[in-house]
Amino acid sequence: MSGARITSYAAFWPHYLREHARPQTRAWHYLGTSLALLGVASFIVTRRPWFLVGAVAAGYAPAWIGHFFVEKNRPATFQHPTWSLISDFRMFAAWLGGSLAAELAKAEATDPEG
Repeated sequence: MSGARITSYAAFWPHYLREHARPQTRAWHYLGTSLALLGVASFIVTRRPWFLVGAVAAGYAPAWIGHFFVEKNRPATFQHPTWSLISDFRMFAAWLGGSLAAELAKAEATDPEG
């Protein structure tokens, strides 16, 4: 997180996007979100609780790989877990819906490598 304390979701969302400026980081998040949704769907179908545990692990592991090895920053989950989870799904939906580029531009989230 930057020096200023974030006190509203409206302020968090642009920060979140800037923390996901690199396309590779977002790709890791999309993988994690897809696997988490698959785990939840598997739980709904089978009623086996271990699918929920797997959904959490499969959702966070790729996202954290993206942060630690690509973006080289600390996941927002550590400071704002609820807003971060909401934003993971919001970013995923914006990507699927084709509106993510506009959201990134509005947040001034630019890839530092070009």
